[in-house]
Amino acid sequence: MSRLEHVNFTVADPKATAQMLVDLFYWHVRWEGEALDGGYSVHVGTEDAYVAVYTGPGGAQNQIPPENNYLQRGGLNHIGIVVDDLDATEAKVKAKGFETHSHADYEPGRRFYFKDATGIEFEVVAYD
Repeated sequence: MSRLEHVNFTVADPKATAQMLVDLFYWHVRWEGEALDGGYSVHVGTEDAYVAVYTGPGGAQNQIPPENNYLQRGGLNHIGIVVDDLDATEAKVKAKGFETHSHADYEPGRRFYFKDATGIEFEVVAYD
């Protein structure tokens, strides 16, 4: 058996991104501190899985990803997160100032997407 333990991605401000994830998804910070190449990383998630949000020394130097990540080889397309209450989560996402889009009902659930301040896209899903 295998399972996904974590995903690591670069953001402009790992503390701010981690706090957003805590606020929206009821996760907690598992670890934070100095990281690879003089950068800083925050691991945020559950006991079983997490996302590592990283920035290099002096912050992230690259620009926001292109509008269509799916056309960028090796690009991060989106991060999917399952929630119990899609409507309540969407209200929290909107309250933080993020625009939601691509709503869909499909078997066996519903979903929407949003991009955070760094340009990372999240797919939020609730299964019936």
